[in-house]
Amino acid sequence: MDSILELIEQKHYSKVKKILSEMLVPDVAELLENIKNDADLVITFRLLPKSLGAEVFSYISPELQQTLVELLSDKEIGYIIEELYIDDAVDFIDEMPANVVEKVLKTSTKETRQTINRLLRYKDNTAGSLMTTEFVDFKSGITVEKALARIRRIGKDVETINVLYVTNKERVLIGVLSIRELLLADPDEIVDDLMETNIISVETNCDQEELALEFKKYDFLSLPVVDKENRLVGIVTIDDVVDIMSDEATEDIEIMNAITPNDKSYLKTNVFKIWLNRVPWLMLLMISATFTGLIITKNEALLSKSAFGIVLTACIPMLMGTGGNAGGQASATIIRGIALNEITIKDYFKVVWKEVRVAVLLGISLSALCYLKLLFIDGLFNEPQGYLVAGVICFAMFLTVVFAKVVGASLPILAKQCKLDPAVMASPFITTIIDTVSLLILCGLTSALLPV
Repeated sequence: MDSILELIEQKHYSKVKKILSEMLVPDVAELLENIKNDADLVITFRLLPKSLGAEVFSYISPELQQTLVELLSDKEIGYIIEELYIDDAVDFIDEMPANVVEKVLKTSTKETRQTINRLLRYKDNTAGSLMTTEFVDFKSGITVEKALARIRRIGKDVETINVLYVTNKERVLIGVLSIRELLLADPDEIVDDLMETNIISVETNCDQEELALEFKKYDFLSLPVVDKENRLVGIVTIDDVVDIMSDEATEDIEIMNAITPNDKSYLKTNVFKIWLNRVPWLMLLMISATFTGLIITKNEALLSKSAFGIVLTACIPMLMGTGGNAGGQASATIIRGIALNEITIKDYFKVVWKEVRVAVLLGISLSALCYLKLLFIDGLFNEPQGYLVAGVICFAMFLTVVFAKVVGASLPILAKQCKLDPAVMASPFITTIIDTVSLLILCGLTSALLPV
């Protein structure tokens, strides 16, 4: 990569052109991302064969796409848009500011503009917004020989020919078949005799997460998209689903760590934007955490008793930390199960019952270890009522772990049922709740069980 960049800087364009023609598309896209000078960028892009240039364009970042559009001529932009698969063209336009969109659409053909505008009307993150209208379909009753002739005629202009679709006169989807079945069939055979009529399809308003689950469940390479009348309007391909999975995983990780999701990479996001994404959540969590301070203040007399107040106060971070970690473990597991469609609201009581049993075992284990620590490391066995104080702390530990596991398992499922993102109910949010409750448990047990 560095050697090619040096050749570009030294203006050895004939060598660069030869190297570029032998490189894979993702590697060329990576090279363009590393060119800092606009003049070198546009020259290097122009060195690419036209068909390769359009394909590379779909791989580069939206920021670099915008830069190129501003640097290239209208004719060059028009060629790129016409060569892009329609779903890639829609994704590109959807990311661009209005002035760039206007310039791009002005250079494209009327048919392309109409198709792009139609796809842009679909709600974001749905099958309709992700699909391409470039696919191979046949009318019912066509022979294998004619079907293969149609593939030869239009196959180079569509995104995939691995899966083929059969429709009736009203464009209602009635069957699917693979290119393999078509190639191995007799030329005079009718495609209706080869096609699979038990069709898995999605409607245009299907959410992208549900779409990804369908691909995972059935190991699809592409999936037909139909309207409410079951008419075939497009297909979604596996490359788009891989991007969906990456985006959804990134979003969930950000939300689980109390960060507002961001569609740009970390290095391309400015400091102010990062601050804006993080500060609202931190403020909310900080304000909610004041409840723990209020509880400590209210129970100051109890926690400052000379006999055992220092030990109780010293154990608060351990108690809160253990509870938060226990709740975080449960929530992470349940959020993953919900994301993979393994857990639904119907499984609520089953999940909670399982987590309660796990919590009891964990609570006993942690409490026993904590009891030994308090006696022999913290030296409570030498103190008056040391065994009783250690017992109260460990009982609080046990109850906190059980509560944390139940809360960690419950909130993501309930959030999903309320049409909220389960990832919102992840570690920071749950930890704040558990911190408050663990203090209430400790102070309550201390007041009830320890002598005044």
